[in-house]
Amino acid sequence: MQYSDRANAIAPFFAMAFGEKATALENKGHNVIRLNIGEPDFGAPPAVQQAMQQAVAENQLPYTGALGDMRLREAIAGFYQTQHNININPNRVIVTAGASAALLLTCAALVNPGDEVLMGDPSYPCNRQFVKTFGGKVNLVATGASSQFQLNNELVSAHWNANTKALMIATPSNPTGTAVTLDELDKMCAFAREQQAWRIIDEIYLDFSDHTPGPARSVLAVDDGAIVINSFSKFFGMTGWRLGWMIVPDDMVPVIERLAQNLYICPSTPAQLAALACFTPDTLALCEERRLSLLTRRNIVLNGLEKAGLTVPVAPSGAFYVYIDVASTGLSSMAFCEQLLSDTGVALTPGNDFGDKDADRYVRLSYATSEQNLHEGLARIQSFTASLSQDTTGNI
Repeated sequence: MQYSDRANAIAPFFAMAFGEKATALENKGHNVIRLNIGEPDFGAPPAVQQAMQQAVAENQLPYTGALGDMRLREAIAGFYQTQHNININPNRVIVTAGASAALLLTCAALVNPGDEVLMGDPSYPCNRQFVKTFGGKVNLVATGASSQFQLNNELVSAHWNANTKALMIATPSNPTGTAVTLDELDKMCAFAREQQAWRIIDEIYLDFSDHTPGPARSVLAVDDGAIVINSFSKFFGMTGWRLGWMIVPDDMVPVIERLAQNLYICPSTPAQLAALACFTPDTLALCEERRLSLLTRRNIVLNGLEKAGLTVPVAPSGAFYVYIDVASTGLSSMAFCEQLLSDTGVALTPGNDFGDKDADRYVRLSYATSEQNLHEGLARIQSFTASLSQDTTGNI
């Protein structure tokens, strides 16, 4: 049996692979602290869980339209009005089977073989795979601490070429937790528009950004024609529910509808019905409390990593990730993660997941877990780095 070149070319997702290794250790009786996966420990808000139970009990489970239940599309549009001060026609809101499906639909709609999509290094690995699946090429632009590990207009214009058809940016970013200022985002989008190129903006972590005072600022405030990707997984804690959304220009709606009809019929009906409860005042207030609690967790992590002698070149300003430089340990990122998990039971993700430039020197830590787990995990990391230092100096 021969598999497609497309399937054979897909690289493994190391964050998930280390999750499987962590599970194997747990099955052997080891206590594992999982700091490798971006999965909030809060879970779905209680009102959402209750709404799901009601939907199942009442057997309200027929297919919805491919673009999603109109009540939920209207609720999402209302969320942008109240949360981000942006007025959006609900017809432009498309509910998807997770943000992954939104990215899949976007690439299916826009990418032809040979088209280039420009994105930053480091960045979320699956985005590259979506582009490649449809025959596109990824123009992965190296970034660094000086640009907050994000693209800027100077980098975008310097790496643009005749085959570039789209610009893809995540802000705040996975894996670094850093964000692009709205002014810089405006400049990049304006440049791409001048080239008649698409702007694909991943705002999955937008509502976990540092935005006090005032609301978090969506790209739609400066570029109404941008394609926005978002998800119920992070801010609303609904990772396994597989529900997301996208906001697209008016003329793109029928294109996405045809693709969704054929690729997966519609998003999960019970998940959509339950998600209506996300947009009540009580649920939104709860989610805001959770966002603020992540700031406390971030401080715990940054202080703990400093005690461990590990460098964070750029402190995060959103999401729940820290991008850590482990070069001082003498280990590559992969070796660091392998040995840390084996010796201490702490799971991190190697930078090899997220790009090419300096991937061997960075690891990602997710602090989307309890403060107790963070304290314990960081204590183990501190002991681990201390042991590495002793091994190097010979003072054992």
